[in-house]
Amino acid sequence: MAEENEEMTASELEEAAPEGEQPRTARNTVVVEEVGPCKKKVIIEIPEETVKELADEQYRELRREAVLPGFRKGRAPRRLLEKRFGKETGEQVKLKLLAEASEAAIKEQKLEILTDPEIDPQHIEMPDAGPLKFEFEVEVRPEFELPALEGIPVTRPKLEVTEAQIEREIEQLQRWSGVWTPRESGTVARDDQVIADVRQKIELTEEEKAKQTAQMEGKAEGDEAVPSYIPEAETKLDNAEIYVRPNGFVGPVPVEKLDELLVGAAVGDKKTTTVEIPKTYFRAELQGRTVNIEIEIKDIKYLKLAEMNEPFLQRYQVQSAEELRDRIRDNLQGQLESQVRNDMSEQIYNRLLEKAQFELPLDIVGRQAGSILQRQYINLLSRGLSRQQVDEQMEQLRAGSEEQARQQLKTFFIMDKVAEKLGIEISDEEINGHIARVALQRGQRPEKLREQMERDDSLAQFRLDVRQGKCIGKLLESANITEQTPEEKAEKSKKAKEV
Repeated sequence: MAEENEEMTASELEEAAPEGEQPRTARNTVVVEEVGPCKKKVIIEIPEETVKELADEQYRELRREAVLPGFRKGRAPRRLLEKRFGKETGEQVKLKLLAEASEAAIKEQKLEILTDPEIDPQHIEMPDAGPLKFEFEVEVRPEFELPALEGIPVTRPKLEVTEAQIEREIEQLQRWSGVWTPRESGTVARDDQVIADVRQKIELTEEEKAKQTAQMEGKAEGDEAVPSYIPEAETKLDNAEIYVRPNGFVGPVPVEKLDELLVGAAVGDKKTTTVEIPKTYFRAELQGRTVNIEIEIKDIKYLKLAEMNEPFLQRYQVQSAEELRDRIRDNLQGQLESQVRNDMSEQIYNRLLEKAQFELPLDIVGRQAGSILQRQYINLLSRGLSRQQVDEQMEQLRAGSEEQARQQLKTFFIMDKVAEKLGIEISDEEINGHIARVALQRGQRPEKLREQMERDDSLAQFRLDVRQGKCIGKLLESANITEQTPEEKAEKSKKAKEV
């Protein structure tokens, strides 16, 4: 065992003094290159002096804690520490140098990064001598100038609640409270309800006919039997309720121009039609099928509107017809004001998107488009489409998702810069207020809605939406607004198309 007075040299004793971390004496060399839209390559060279300084710090810290056989704690010589812990210490030094240098370079070069640097330490070698060199790429915020934010030209639609609109709303309430009443005589009219016996026959493909024949003859092989819905070929529905509309349903089958088929028919009449069901239909067993339908009319009913009497008024918690009209007028006015604001907001967005031209970070566009495409894919599968049918639409979906991603990201960068320029921030109180309003509309408790948003990671997007809405409100305050009637708007659109 070595004697303790031989444990450390004079220089090692000096090195072991607890001086704490010292500032790096040498500066790193940093070069930034443009490698694509909103993408930078950062090349860093860390001087040998800096590498040595950090290695010395790590070994000083290690010496204070390490216990080696034959040496008191804090007295082990550097050469033995290097022999025992050299590999681990070298990795720690490298990781710390990479982190410090990349963070300092981003700060000094004032790079507004959108993603963290992707640095793989395993592919970076620590030199035995000389500087440590490495590089990485980052995506940065696009650089662009905002157009003038004051005096943006905006057209305010001049909309008013009319008596005809109020009458239509009242009639709709009467329809909701109405009763289906048999017609004593006459024929089917549009919007009637028909009670009928229905026969639906699905046309089989040649392959399915062969399988069906094989099954009937007891020759079917394996598990390739025709699906249970198909061999029946014909389905009977007794006393089916059919609503006479332009696009309606006969049982589970969608029928276009159903009103043209049934209007004018009388009780006892039979009507037939053939339907080609789209491949995108939500019921998998009917997708792409040809269905022959026979409808035998047994009864015809019309919707008898509810009378404007006391029970009807009580149902809507009003005392009189005039009070009901006033409430409907107020609701319609609120809807119009919301429609007008949305229209004006859309004009602001379109103006900013048109005037602010810049490239977007391609990797982020790709990731955003991928997320949108995945949601669309899952949505189509949930509607009953097969994977093959969805895959056939992938090119169209992919193009649409990329365009949507570009629009979303461009809007985000523009509105983020608008918020910064206008000094607009959103407080927690404002967020809670908006959450409370949304919760009221949904019939939820605000705290439950907030918990749900935190669970599904939608709170951050909600905050962004609130901030964007506040920005739009500020821009509308200084906008150059002119009123325009629906007729004037139609005339302007007509002239624009002619040009």
